[in-house]
Amino acid sequence: MEDPHADGIDKERGHPRALQIIPDEFFWDCTDELGPFGSDEGDTALFEYRNWRKENPDRPLSECLVWTIEAVGEMSVADYSDAILDESVVAAQIEDPDFDDQHFIYTTDISVVATGFGQLADEGTIDPAAKVYVERALGRLAVWARLQPDWAHGETFIANLARLGRALAEA
Repeated sequence: MEDPHADGIDKERGHPRALQIIPDEFFWDCTDELGPFGSDEGDTALFEYRNWRKENPDRPLSECLVWTIEAVGEMSVADYSDAILDESVVAAQIEDPDFDDQHFIYTTDISVVATGFGQLADEGTIDPAAKVYVERALGRLAVWARLQPDWAHGETFIANLARLGRALAEA
């Protein structure tokens, strides 16, 4: 039997509740790099989430997010606290030539976002215990994007993150 979600994000096969909560095109567009699934990182996270879900149909999403944070972010989930939202910390990380903010902030956080919203797209919900991780990822991505003064698409990205935050509250 063919997996209906094998080809990435697809509005045609999205859960009806997800379509109601977030019908926005950027969310469902697999080519929109400013959406949760349009980047290579977001698409990979969705793929990994779906594989994890096949193997763990009854496990809470927070377990997948812990694995994502620890594997992709190479950090303890205990360190993925509200402290990561501190603008001075994020700014120092961006300025540190030995810290790869593209990986340790963007890739980690977009992976968390795509994993959480992957559950919404497929199941019409996001497990309540998982929302705190997704909320932190959205917050740190917004801080990171604001600190990218030469990024032409920063404002749109931040607006999309805010829209995802409103959808997260509803999910």
